[in-house]
Amino acid sequence: MVQASNRLGARSISTIKQPGLHADGNGLYLKVKPTGTKSWAYVFFLNGKRSLMGLGSASEVSLAEARDRRDEMRALVKKGIDPRGEKKASAAKGDAANAIEDTGRTDLFSNVAKALIEDLRPGWKSAKHGQQWTNTLEQHAGLIWDMPVADITVNHVLDVLRPIWITKSETATRVRSRIERVLAVAKSRGLRTGDNPAVWKENLEFMMAKRPTGQRGHHAAMPYQDVPEFMKELQTRPAMAARLLEWTILTCVRTSEAMLARRHEVDVENKLWTIPAMRMKGTIDRNEDHRVPLCDRALEIFAYTGFFDDGPDAYIFPTDRRDPSGHTKPMSNMVMKMLLRRMDLGKYTPHGFRSSFRDWAEEATDFDTRLAEMCLAHTVGNAVERAYRRSDVLDKRRKLMEAWSNYALSECASRDG
Repeated sequence: MVQASNRLGARSISTIKQPGLHADGNGLYLKVKPTGTKSWAYVFFLNGKRSLMGLGSASEVSLAEARDRRDEMRALVKKGIDPRGEKKASAAKGDAANAIEDTGRTDLFSNVAKALIEDLRPGWKSAKHGQQWTNTLEQHAGLIWDMPVADITVNHVLDVLRPIWITKSETATRVRSRIERVLAVAKSRGLRTGDNPAVWKENLEFMMAKRPTGQRGHHAAMPYQDVPEFMKELQTRPAMAARLLEWTILTCVRTSEAMLARRHEVDVENKLWTIPAMRMKGTIDRNEDHRVPLCDRALEIFAYTGFFDDGPDAYIFPTDRRDPSGHTKPMSNMVMKMLLRRMDLGKYTPHGFRSSFRDWAEEATDFDTRLAEMCLAHTVGNAVERAYRRSDVLDKRRKLMEAWSNYALSECASRDG
């Protein structure tokens, strides 16, 4: 029986949302993750065993290119060769050679950066770190990506940083630091001379605009790469302050919204927390409640904190103090700050974890950045666009929040399911 092929079309690919494997034919599948990320996979049988190998991201590899790659792999399988082994052997021919294969010029910023990433890779805890380096520089340093390192000046670096300096402060800081390091390596290898134009002290600090208070970056944020290990340590802390901070991180809300949360606002069955509009900051339309999808770990915390029998109006995170009427009082923001200090992490703030989430969503996922802004209850679009957008895209936001909780809890013994 001949297997039907070419079932997918270029247009239909963009409309497929259901997680799982979607067949194109002859072993080629479109793989859709619960997060919405799409990639190509080749499924083959060799020596009686079924195997799967990746063929690249669907955002970078077209359907036609995926079919060509599939055909190449099929040819190897027909010869009794495992295509995965061939792929590894090809990669093992030398990372240094691969880093300059695009043009053969070792003095381009892109090739110096790629070579540096390969040199640093063995020392990184996660293989994803190298890809994050590459993605950040390719996306935000495009103006200098293909320039000879000897030609890069302060003005070039400023042109890279200015568009994101205020609006994406954490990313901009990271981009500047990485450009500085690439250019420092270039100088050490004799590819450029003179001062490093990406240095901050006594250089860029005099030329870059001061970031206004209240912008992202004003609250010291933990790098998102450190969040999983931090959450693992946080779960070992029995204090109520630790549960409050954990809830704040997993829901990406402002600290005041977490501290004043009441039990009747949580719908356990639908895994949803609805924050009344009156408690929301002015960056969201005041006449709309904000619905927050809850992961399984957040529901565990909700159940754990329910030992005070004060009824549905009780605070989720109460203190042991009570008001004159006998009701419990909410915790203060200081308890989370003091907890971070006790953990020798006082340089970070509870509010800063919202920036950690935003940077993770931008640099480590394929989710629309507007979706991340809506998860943070930021205003997205102008007044007309908001008037016509009658949905808070809860289902899409739930997928992003689930991906965040899975990432944040990835080092914990009991992961969010």
